[in-house]
Amino acid sequence: MNIILRVDNSSLKGLIDQVKWDKMIEATYETLYMTLITAVLTFIIGIILGLLLYMTSKNNKSTGSKLINLAVSAIINVFRSIPFLILIILLIPFTKVLIGTILGPNAALPALVIGSAPFYARLVVIGLREVDKGVIEAARSMGANELEIIFKVLLPESKPALVSGITVTTIMLVGYTALAGAIGSGGLGDLAYFDGFQRNRMGITFVSTIIILIIVFIIQFIGDQITKHIDKR
Repeated sequence: MNIILRVDNSSLKGLIDQVKWDKMIEATYETLYMTLITAVLTFIIGIILGLLLYMTSKNNKSTGSKLINLAVSAIINVFRSIPFLILIILLIPFTKVLIGTILGPNAALPALVIGSAPFYARLVVIGLREVDKGVIEAARSMGANELEIIFKVLLPESKPALVSGITVTTIMLVGYTALAGAIGSGGLGDLAYFDGFQRNRMGITFVSTIIILIIVFIIQFIGDQITKHIDKR
């Protein structure tokens, strides 16, 4: 047993020794940078798209617009359906024009936002549909216009669902940043693939995976705590 334990310790130490911690810290920073910037933009764009989809639906008779609903729905469905790795490759010319390069964390941002905002928009619509229609009708009967219904009824009443949705989306984004690493965006995915997998340094891949798991657990914990705090049901 002692011999086995010594061998296991030696193997683990060998894996850890492969890690260059300055690179690991820089990659962790890049992953957090891509995730947080994209989560903020996704939250804003996703809510706008979700509200557009909800307010123009056939169930919303006062503002329903079939043409706008079809257009927004088509945009969301198209970009939500494309696998992220293919999407980031398709967007390379657009990224080159917009950012000026296709490498580095900033170059990954357009694809991350375009890939995640439609997904979050669908979660926003689901959250808005959970709002009690009686509350909306009561607001209308008291003379509230559409903007007042959005900002004083729909968004406040759906806050727990919106926070749960952005938590799920942000965790998905961590996975997307790792995928983006495969084409040189930087971050833990880039480090795990190019320095770990391709150079047969499994210690780097192992530690990168552990850090990604820790980031995911922290995001889930923060999201759960905020949801519990604002959910008064």
